Amino acid sequence: MAFKTICVDHVGIACAGTLEEAAKIYTEVLGLKATGTEEVKEQGVATVFVPCGETLIELLVDITENNDGPIGKYIAKNGPGIQHMALRVDDIKAAIADMTKAPRNGAGQMKIAFIHPKSAGLLLELCQPAATYKD
Repeated sequence: MAFKTICVDHVGIACAGTLEEAAKIYTEVLGLKATGTEEVKEQGVATVFVPCGETLIELLVDITENNDGPIGKYIAKNGPGIQHMALRVDDIKAAIADMTKAPRNGAGQMKIAFIHPKSAGLLLELCQPAATYKD
């Protein structure tokens, strides 16, 4: 294997409503701190990360005009809830070498790629910090 899986980076939770509403349980009840919000227009999503120990909780809301981005479609089909789990890898290009898609930009300055739930049991995201990514 030409790459190493490092850790569970984050768990993505599809949220209805606003990020502020979604973050309240984590910040006001659990006492965690949320990072600043970020829009990833290419994916039609706004996100905020909530650090929890060594892992992040990523709250996601759809920002497309008709709620027809990946998160809006997920909520329409499944309701709010865990949408994906992300594993950090040291070389995303090697990790997806047999896939036809190249890594794309994700939230938190990450390069990302997804593995379909039919293959992994849930939507699995692979991510690599952009600072360590080599084109």
